[in-house]
Amino acid sequence: MHRISFIVNLSQRVLFLVAALYVSGTACATEAVPAAGVKPAPHIALLLPLKSDVFGRAADAVRQGFLAAASAQEHALPIRVYECADESSQIAALYRQAVANGARAVAGPLTRNGVAALAATSRIDVQTLALNVTDSGRAGKLYFFSLSAEREARQVAQLAAASGLHNAIIIGDSTALSHRLSHAYAEEWKQLGNSVSIEVMYQNDPAALVDIPAGDGAMVFLAVDAEKAHLMRPYLNAALPVYATSQLFNGNADRLTNFDLNDIRFVDMPWLLQPDHPAVMIYPRANPPLPADMERLYALGIDAFRLVQILIDSSFRTALPLDGVTGNIQMNGAQQFQRSGIPALFFQGRGITPEEAEAIRAAMAASAVPAASGVR
Repeated sequence: MHRISFIVNLSQRVLFLVAALYVSGTACATEAVPAAGVKPAPHIALLLPLKSDVFGRAADAVRQGFLAAASAQEHALPIRVYECADESSQIAALYRQAVANGARAVAGPLTRNGVAALAATSRIDVQTLALNVTDSGRAGKLYFFSLSAEREARQVAQLAAASGLHNAIIIGDSTALSHRLSHAYAEEWKQLGNSVSIEVMYQNDPAALVDIPAGDGAMVFLAVDAEKAHLMRPYLNAALPVYATSQLFNGNADRLTNFDLNDIRFVDMPWLLQPDHPAVMIYPRANPPLPADMERLYALGIDAFRLVQILIDSSFRTALPLDGVTGNIQMNGAQQFQRSGIPALFFQGRGITPEEAEAIRAAMAASAVPAASGVR
């Protein structure tokens, strides 16, 4: 999920917004929706901080995706959206209001602090899908689903290890997200029996990376954003395989920037990488289109609705793993729905799957054969 510091350009401000969802929730006020006096009726309650100055835009992307998935589902319970501006201080009251209004299931809250506040309440009355995680260990009817940046870092470590690499060079910066990614990657990497030989704190001097050696089995993990990776890439030894998380991928519209990231491997969701995949095409797109990080939250909303249906139907055995638009989704023993993104790489200015890259290479090689054979 995507990151942690305020930076002037728009894409990075959006990145901060998504990251903040998975770090903390700001203080704000909540109103009960619908108004008192409305007759209770069965529905799915969607609890989001839509009135928050900080999280409102992200919450609206989740709302759009959730409702888009509901529109594609026949005979589903109606959705009631409960707006708030604070999840950390008022989520318990909002949750009780939703249940009193007849909610059969609840999706939300969205921020980490909001989930912690809900988990701390004495009663979770209906099947509830929190759109973040908490360290409370609460179970019962409370389940969790999130866009975890650390989960991506761990998956990238597994992919690099599966490629026969065993010696990592981790490059990060001073942001909290970078620290979280670096720690998650290093922990998973070491658990897989590999070593971390160098840890570099990037200080806006890409030339300092020139001397990083490319030894046998060595690779680089970039725990930085796309802008910094764009500056670093030309200075890294071309023989070093480079890996990163989805924070480097801002979609395929900016091919010029993506060209500078060529050959970097990462993981991301089918919603962005495989728009023609059958499991993706059945859901309507946001109109107008959203920036890449907001599209990820839109996709989170789609899969959240689908997971709520699994909770309502208790269809865990038959519906999981779920071929989600955010990735392959399974549930662990802590009632967390965990997603695995799909492997990808930057190739000719686009983020594509390795299979697509191989198909392009094969087509290029095939088209070159007649020309070569005709030379005398």
